[in-house]
Amino acid sequence: MVSRPVFLPVLLAGVAWLNAACGRDVQARRGDGAVTGPTFAGDVAPLLYANCVPCHHEGGAGPFPLVQYRDVARRGRQIVKVTGRRFMPPWPPVAGHGRFIGERRLTDAQIELLARWVRDGAPEGDPRATPSPPHFSTTWQLGTPDLILTAPAGFTLAADGGDQFHNFVLSNPLTKSRFVRAIEILPGKPKLVHHANILLDSSGLARRRDAADAVVGFPGMDLEIASARFEPDSHFLFWKPGSPPSQESDDAAWRLDPGTDLVLNMHLQPSGKPEEVRPQIGLYFTDNAPTRFPMLLQLEHDGALDIPPGASSFTVTDELELPVDVTLLAVYPHAHYLGREIQGMARLPDGTTRWLVHIADWDLNWQAVYRLEQPMPLPRGTVVSMRWTYDNSAANVRNPHTPPERVGTGDRASDEMAHLWLQVVPSRPDDRVLLQEALMRARLRKYPDDFVAHANLGSVLESQGRYGEAVEHLRRAVSVRPQHAAAHNLLGSAYQALAKFEQASAEFREALRLEPAGLDAEYNLGNVLLAQGRPAEAVACFQRVLRAAPDDAAALSDLGSAYAMLGRYDQAVASFERSLALRPANGMAHYNLGLIAARRGHVAEARVHFERSLAIDPSSDDARRALDELKTALRRNE
Repeated sequence: MVSRPVFLPVLLAGVAWLNAACGRDVQARRGDGAVTGPTFAGDVAPLLYANCVPCHHEGGAGPFPLVQYRDVARRGRQIVKVTGRRFMPPWPPVAGHGRFIGERRLTDAQIELLARWVRDGAPEGDPRATPSPPHFSTTWQLGTPDLILTAPAGFTLAADGGDQFHNFVLSNPLTKSRFVRAIEILPGKPKLVHHANILLDSSGLARRRDAADAVVGFPGMDLEIASARFEPDSHFLFWKPGSPPSQESDDAAWRLDPGTDLVLNMHLQPSGKPEEVRPQIGLYFTDNAPTRFPMLLQLEHDGALDIPPGASSFTVTDELELPVDVTLLAVYPHAHYLGREIQGMARLPDGTTRWLVHIADWDLNWQAVYRLEQPMPLPRGTVVSMRWTYDNSAANVRNPHTPPERVGTGDRASDEMAHLWLQVVPSRPDDRVLLQEALMRARLRKYPDDFVAHANLGSVLESQGRYGEAVEHLRRAVSVRPQHAAAHNLLGSAYQALAKFEQASAEFREALRLEPAGLDAEYNLGNVLLAQGRPAEAVACFQRVLRAAPDDAAALSDLGSAYAMLGRYDQAVASFERSLALRPANGMAHYNLGLIAARRGHVAEARVHFERSLAIDPSSDDARRALDELKTALRRNE
């Protein structure tokens, strides 16, 4: 038998250390035997339950639980070490540079309390005085969601290798728009998930990208999602382990429309064995329409990122002057592994400055959305700015390249980014468009040929009725990306508004050539054909839309108009009535039904429809004129 005495001192040392950590014999006591210093029951448990246990519980994201006394006592020295270095609990923003909801920053006194508790032998105190630990549901923290979306299949995360960023596309089955008051993510296996973002995709592009191969979802760290609306929109849909579900105030719910996919962008970390990840998203609805409408502003300067190897202090800046009064609600800074220091500032018109966020030691692993404890008013003329510093030297322990390499921008984790997102509420709802315009013009000053800026600015100008200016920017957009179907559709819409129907038709047809399933371009082409007096061709367009979206009320109404132009009145009436069943507040459908009824000599029916049309849209000159003519005719016949 081979003796192994070499292990005995190690084991004995471990036993001695554990006994000391458990503190059974070395607790500081008064002469009557009572513990005089901090105890687990009275001091340490409340501190840990508030700041550490949200991650460190059974089934949580932390590597071990810190709920029971024995769990904490055996790790006492480790706790003192990581809290003393302020490595745990993780809270990157520098103290005194903004106050945020949910701060898990220990005070100097709390850190000293933990250290003293361990020095005193980690006394438990009276177990009966230990507060009840917080309860963490293994399912939905907010109760059963109104709608649960589940990834169509699991994704197998490899046993080893670097971090992976994977996107799951979750389709929603809604048949009507709903307002979302809260959202919750069940990642499947929290220990594998560092964080996740949710993006909304009404274009179907992510779904088609997912269908390109047999693997569920697709890889990628940062995504560009095309949208018919101006993007970015309004809310941060962000999750990390230990964070509470995302809930909006009663007046700021966000709208989810039928056909809009939710794209769950997940940062996954291998565990050492292959594991399947199949997340779920829970949605909680409200019937209360929002009365407050946040929006997201992005400062960024990715185009300036060209970091040479060895550079230890490479700086990137950006700024935006606010054209209107806003209130700042939250900030979300973003960089990758070379980021070192993050500084966000606001310079007010009177020259005073305020910190938005300051992180002196950036770590991608602890990025988060920071919601202000007190919303910050920022008056018109305020300049919001960012200053990001990067370290591409060998001394940067997070540098993904050994030896360091030149690094530019990109969507891989080994590339870099320089973003600061701000969630603001404009003082007036109509001011959103001014912020959107200012944001895109600021982007064009950095990148004169930027596709996103030209496309978004064109969309904004079109929404303001500035169609000529919109055409200028949208033409620039399609010259930069001639294969982008959505940009051709936007340009066609601007031409259509200018009554340049030939140019509009050409753009819609090009959009359909590039993306044959594009319903927006098909619908728009149908309307152009109607305007050109080509109703038979328009019927074919609207029918193609309705085959894919049978409950599209607008397409049904316009199909009715095409049938009416062809004299096919029974089919027209059926289309208008079906459209009204889906969208009762369709004044145009009532107007057209009134015209058909009048043509058929059904005067009373026509009058009802004209009056309903005016009740829905009192500004409709056509409906008012038709009603007046009908009344005049009735008086003549009396």
